[in-house]
Amino acid sequence: MAKKNKFSADQFGSPASAPTPKENNFYFGKANFKWMLIGLACIILGFVLMMGVDANTTPEGKFDPNYWNEGIFSVVRIRIAPFLVIAGFVVQIYAILKRDKK
Repeated sequence: MAKKNKFSADQFGSPASAPTPKENNFYFGKANFKWMLIGLACIILGFVLMMGVDANTTPEGKFDPNYWNEGIFSVVRIRIAPFLVIAGFVVQIYAILKRDKK
């Protein structure tokens, strides 16, 4: 004789007793996305400033891989651009960890 299952899906809950879902069940809000975009803009700006202009161009404007340009040691490329990149990553961490006050 086959053993009958004591439980069936009909015995557990019904559609009327199911809890209604919350309106917004997503972790990130508008403020999180705003901070993420600000952080991304800082990171992109930092990398663009690190690239700089005319790294291998001669004063005549021609590309020459053998030409040494002292502009790679500028304050913008050495100090400001890396600071912007690191600040962008810090803003990204803040944007991820920020919670809405409910």
